[in-house]
Amino acid sequence: MSYKAPIEDITFNLKDMGLLGDVLPLPGFEEVSEDVVEAVLEENARFVEEVVAPLNVVGDREHSVWNDGQVKTPQGFKEAFEIFAAGGWQGLQHDAEHGGQGFPKVVAAATSENLNAANLSFSLCPLLTDGAIEAITQAGSREQKETYIPPMLEGRWTGTMNLTEPQAGSDLALVNAKAVPQDDGSYRIFGQKIFITYGEHDMAENIVHLVLARTPGSPAGIKGISLFIVPKFLVNEDGSLGKRNDVWCASLEEKLGINASPTAVLLFGSGKSEEVGEGAIGYLVGQENQGLQYMFVMMNAARYNVGIQGIAVSERALQQARQYAQDRVQSNALEGSAGPVPIVNHPDVQRMLTTMRGLTEGARAVAMYAARANDLSVNHPDEAIRVSNKAVYEYLVPIVKGFSTENAIEVASLGVQVHGGMGFIEETGAAQYYRDARILSIYEGTTAIQANDFVGRKTLRDGGAVAKGFVKSMHETVAELKQYANSRQLAFIAAQLEIATRAYEASIDYVLETAKAGNMRAVFMGSVPFLMLSGYVHAGWQLARAALKCQGHNEAFYTQKQSTAVFYAAHLLPRVSALSAAVLAGDLAQESLAYLKTV
Repeated sequence: MSYKAPIEDITFNLKDMGLLGDVLPLPGFEEVSEDVVEAVLEENARFVEEVVAPLNVVGDREHSVWNDGQVKTPQGFKEAFEIFAAGGWQGLQHDAEHGGQGFPKVVAAATSENLNAANLSFSLCPLLTDGAIEAITQAGSREQKETYIPPMLEGRWTGTMNLTEPQAGSDLALVNAKAVPQDDGSYRIFGQKIFITYGEHDMAENIVHLVLARTPGSPAGIKGISLFIVPKFLVNEDGSLGKRNDVWCASLEEKLGINASPTAVLLFGSGKSEEVGEGAIGYLVGQENQGLQYMFVMMNAARYNVGIQGIAVSERALQQARQYAQDRVQSNALEGSAGPVPIVNHPDVQRMLTTMRGLTEGARAVAMYAARANDLSVNHPDEAIRVSNKAVYEYLVPIVKGFSTENAIEVASLGVQVHGGMGFIEETGAAQYYRDARILSIYEGTTAIQANDFVGRKTLRDGGAVAKGFVKSMHETVAELKQYANSRQLAFIAAQLEIATRAYEASIDYVLETAKAGNMRAVFMGSVPFLMLSGYVHAGWQLARAALKCQGHNEAFYTQKQSTAVFYAAHLLPRVSALSAAVLAGDLAQESLAYLKTV
């Protein structure tokens, strides 16, 4: 089926929920008006629906193909990327200093979601390029910024991040790629990197690899890692492309999903380039041994964007399932009917579809709220407001990444279920979303890694200050809901949100108190439940706020939005209490599983 960008719900978040009103008055956005944002969203929807979405099935079936170190992407991808580049989409959220358009992150998050929903495999290339641009912007020299950022913003070059090695997955302390200094200030890079998304392809003139490697005599572990720019083609002083560098694509991985996206095994310094000799030529970014710190800029940008991917796949699976349920005629209605009715009339199909909608729209609201915080943290003139919103954004990023991607698996699985047996058949398309979704909770840090970060760096480090601030705001929303005493729906949402908020608060207290007592294994035994319950309660809070915004509106969209909030309160918010019980039993659970420990 065709994809339609969810402009109505995106616009609701931007306007009704006040995100644009908070962001557009900030310095730096003087030329961005609501009318301009509306035009950008409309053009983005047209582009992804007409150009990118039709390639989704094509890419899944054809895959990217490797041949003697070169990679050919599926039919239509190269041409679509040229249109993407010409439209200026790569530079939408980046600073105008180097050729970007400088739009707020809340707008870029929406256009990014639409691109990912249209074709997840295609969108991975711009995603990694965004990260490379951010890393060089933050840590690169002026010459590096001027050389590499404009061509990436223009879509002529793309970017990658090279962390993982066969022996070093998430544990980057085990990275052993070598960087040997040269007399001219450059380095020769030697080593193998795996799982490199768009590490080789035919859609751009050049590929800018950001590579983690060790210089001679560097400290062991993460303290000895440096970051290097290693272009596929060296760049001449006038900006033209020169010699082919000694970085070689040895193979592509065969994967469960995202089949059109080339996941490369890259060899640095294998002697494949006759033009530069043995050793890939690289250029140090920032200071030696600070590479992981710089790469975290790219990784954090990527983690947020992968969360957006989760929302995108959820939206696509929801649209597919909803259309099928409206078209598929099966069984009489429970109330009795003259014959079989569309399955969308059956209660459990309605439950599945609304679960899919609630998880998707709740996660979208959380992600866009986080983007608002990021915009305030960067652009607000008041330093105190910048600092507080930076903490809010950093707290929400692991929720956006972990919660949204776990949701995508559930939503895509429900989408298959709505289709029944036909969902298991590739021709319907439902199975692709399930296959594609499965990687999202793994790459850019598994859900457990997000949860450990959420507990250790985002909750314990500030003594739960940001978390408790959210609890306070949630209680305020409960009080506001209770003012509508004549609304049975809002009263129900208030009651359920209050229960969930208290469970959230109890979990925060447990994490803080148990960590203070020194029982860290008990804390981290419940880290993933704690992350997920935080996601459920934040999404429920945003939907409760949305229900308040729906008051006084009789249009179908607002009626549906409030109904989704009620359903979420009934079927999904209760998960918070169950997950909280798991968190609060962390010490007992840890003791009971002691037999699993190995020395």
